[in-house]
Amino acid sequence: MPVPDWVPIREELRDDEPYGAPQLDVPVQLNTNENPYGPSEETARDIADSVLRVATTLNRYPDREATELRTSLAAYLGHGLTADQVWAANGSNEVMQQVLQAFGGPGRTAVSFAPTYSMYPEYARNTHTRWVAGRRRDDFGIDVDAALELIAAEKPDVVILTSPNNPTGSALDPAHTRAVLEAAPGVVVVDEAYAEFRRDGTPSALELLDKFPRLLVTRTMSKAFALAGGRLGYVAADAAIIDALRIVRLPYHLSAVSQAAATAALRHRDELLAQVDALRTTRDETADWLRAEGFEVADSDANFILFGRFEDRHQVWQGLLDRGVLIREVGPLGWLRVSIGTPQDMQAFRTALQEVTR
Repeated sequence: MPVPDWVPIREELRDDEPYGAPQLDVPVQLNTNENPYGPSEETARDIADSVLRVATTLNRYPDREATELRTSLAAYLGHGLTADQVWAANGSNEVMQQVLQAFGGPGRTAVSFAPTYSMYPEYARNTHTRWVAGRRRDDFGIDVDAALELIAAEKPDVVILTSPNNPTGSALDPAHTRAVLEAAPGVVVVDEAYAEFRRDGTPSALELLDKFPRLLVTRTMSKAFALAGGRLGYVAADAAIIDALRIVRLPYHLSAVSQAAATAALRHRDELLAQVDALRTTRDETADWLRAEGFEVADSDANFILFGRFEDRHQVWQGLLDRGVLIREVGPLGWLRVSIGTPQDMQAFRTALQEVTR
């Protein structure tokens, strides 16, 4: 609801609402792209022991540079990265906000291509950065010629690409990424929050870091690492770009608890990432089933599927919710997005969807 007139909020925020997917207590929750497989008891115990070790020092501020964590993240990413080329924050959301704080701002422009993650324009709004949204093709890929024309016309300070894209699941053509990097006058962010779920053979923009010093590649531990509750995102870039982000970060922005938990989770990455293949298989099986049922399905390299099209998508969404299945009413009109859960979750989704649409 709108902010009351007596509250002296910035006028451009008065009619806005806080971002957030519905948080409802239902049996099958498939609306926020979480990993349905939590950590094992062994991993959970290591995380808890790591937090316990720092608990007696919580009277002191944490390592504001998160050196141990950044070293572990660099080792995980590979590509010859070092700790000074990686930065971590409270989710990739905070990383992206810092990017706009450092490279956007009043008199500056950020460009992306819709439909894409709905928080991007809010980062721009919050940092007083001018926001320009180009359009994707009907198959949700980037029209590279139109993208280059938009970049030439707007001369953006920040270009945000997303691969795999949210909410469509589509991965970028590497040639298109390179073309944008060669044309953009400012920084280019490739948001790879769902990168671990991409199909075999789909490259990461991390491969381009040594060739394009203004490239930033953002990741998260929320999805593949099943650490959504840990709120840990990170970015890889040239060390000079990382230093620029450090200028705008809040003092001691990443708690000792967050650093300890994330570092422990990285020690168990083989176990935590072991479920990625299972989720990819379930994703592809679900996509095949949806197509067989007559739905239109966007090709997905993520842990979710965008499908449609519906004359009244809200009615379908509500019908699923009435049957205990929560998915996301997001993206282009007529489409819905379902996160990939356990086989049992997906069977419940299939049954409910058949009941609602037949």
